Amino acid sequence: MKKELLEQINWQKVDGLIPAIIQDEHSAQVLMLGYMNPEALMKTLSEGKVTFFSRSKKRLWTKGETSGHFLNLKSIQLDCDNDTLLVVVEPIGPTCHTGTTSCFGNESVTDLGFIAELEAVIASRHNSSPEESYTARLFAAGTKRMAQKVGEEGVETALAATVKDRYELTNESADLLFHLLVLLEDANLPLSEVISCLKARHK
Repeated sequence: MKKELLEQINWQKVDGLIPAIIQDEHSAQVLMLGYMNPEALMKTLSEGKVTFFSRSKKRLWTKGETSGHFLNLKSIQLDCDNDTLLVVVEPIGPTCHTGTTSCFGNESVTDLGFIAELEAVIASRHNSSPEESYTARLFAAGTKRMAQKVGEEGVETALAATVKDRYELTNESADLLFHLLVLLEDANLPLSEVISCLKARHK
């Protein structure tokens, strides 16, 4: 794969530096844009941590080498013109040096990205004190209570849809989704596995 990818890239067209769009595996949020020469790409593929060629420092630069905020490689795709890479990663910590998730600012979060952020917040409160938040109180109440809440919100969502109350349907759907994410976290079942199941069924 390494040799094949290197040969497919139109290095002459990009003057030896191919743009690499970095995307979060879970949220699909665009995190940053960097550039790779053949050596940076080979190092990325070999070590599994995204490495760029720094145009200012004139050397290879592994993202996170000083901060510890690495970009763990998940996949790389070459576009149809063979002159741009889409690099899908699992980010460790914020990507931008300013401390934001993305170099394009937190405002760039997509709807899917927000769900991923919410899932992370819920996970962070799994072992928190019940006094700290409603989410922590749900975890303290146990699986049976969390499952009961999903059932209650499901029924209320269905009732709102039956009477065609758009406002209530919106709010009850939000409650249902939130409580389902809490229940999934309690079961140590990431939403990504549920999405993979949907993808398999779609095929």
